[in-house]
Amino acid sequence: MTETPPPDSLTDILTSLRDRVMGISESVLSTVDGLLVHADVDTVHPESVAALAAATLGVGRRMADTAGVGALREVVARCGSGHVIVVAVGDRALLTVKGDAGLDLAAFQRESPAAVERLSRVLAADVAH
Repeated sequence: MTETPPPDSLTDILTSLRDRVMGISESVLSTVDGLLVHADVDTVHPESVAALAAATLGVGRRMADTAGVGALREVVARCGSGHVIVVAVGDRALLTVKGDAGLDLAAFQRESPAAVERLSRVLAADVAH
């Protein structure tokens, strides 16, 4: 007998975000100290992305603190052929998204808060059990 995943599994949340935002190709969920939690990837090395996301968050938080602009929400890197976005998921996790050059940033900013909230709930429930 095969087990069906819970309706709010990490895979479902990441897949749903990819389906709702044009241009998202891969995503990695990690801890703030760079350990891989879950990945929806084809080409990137998820453990490396997790470690680099932690470093990115650290630098971004330091910049936000130094500039006095409030708590860091996300870091967006616009690159030659796409984007990499690191989003804080509560205090203990990070969501890193790889997007192509056509990534719809407005849709990402509209859709990501709900995905982050769902990820936070799943991670909190996992820790509670």
